[in-house]
Amino acid sequence: MSCSCDTIRDTLIPTLGIVTDIKQQTPDVKTFRVTLPGGEGVCFSHAPGQCAMLSVPGVGEAMFSITSSPTNTNYMEFSIKKCGRLTDWLHDMEVGQHLTIRGPYGNSFPVDTELKGKDLVFVAGGIGLAPLRSVINYVRYHRSNYGTVDIVYGSRSSADLVYLDEIKGEWDGKDDVKVHLTVDREEESWKGHVGFVPNYVKELAFPPTKTVLVCGPPIMIKFVLAALREMGFADTQVYTTMELRMKCGVGKCGRCNIGSKYVCRDGPVFRFDQLDALPEEY
Repeated sequence: MSCSCDTIRDTLIPTLGIVTDIKQQTPDVKTFRVTLPGGEGVCFSHAPGQCAMLSVPGVGEAMFSITSSPTNTNYMEFSIKKCGRLTDWLHDMEVGQHLTIRGPYGNSFPVDTELKGKDLVFVAGGIGLAPLRSVINYVRYHRSNYGTVDIVYGSRSSADLVYLDEIKGEWDGKDDVKVHLTVDREEESWKGHVGFVPNYVKELAFPPTKTVLVCGPPIMIKFVLAALREMGFADTQVYTTMELRMKCGVGKCGRCNIGSKYVCRDGPVFRFDQLDALPEEY
């Protein structure tokens, strides 16, 4: 039997990174671009859907999705919502400051196996687009390996939509990618669709031959899954990521337990038929 000790040890050793760019996405979300101290190059390689531990000595550490595609070898990106001590500190950072990073952690979306050749639908709510962005840009880079691509994305308001410049400038209508945006409530300046993401998915009436990748608030995922089942999708056609439940990343603390699964060892990416049951908050 092979031992995974060396792999675990490698992921536990931090690498020094430098913040080379910070972009305000929404009032409480910023995207941080991180490179090796020289100003170029990724701290380590990763696959779409994997995570990394970011740490500020003396402040804390936490697990975040790597939102940049592995096809980008110049830098890594993390989109972080301000919601606690560490994230407050990160949001106060300036370009040129350092942090430590280690990883990658978890499995990834099966972009080179089960998803290859499939028609794909990405469904995201709020900051849930962040973990899917890595996959979307990987698929765009290897566009000929996949079928149709639809992105359904919604948030509470237009001000809470992340990556809006990238969505409009690089995704929608490019490389045969269709983006469907929605906000929860009507706004005077919003001319697009209004309504919750699960209802919009049903309105769009995708045929149950596609493969779906879902990420967002637990309640959204619950109702999106119900909508997809109602539309004829099987659980084997739907993937999600539960990286927010990860803590230590190496299966020691038990915080990420879901039934018989540990998110850090078995996930964070799961096909829905692989889960015994959704966590209680779903």
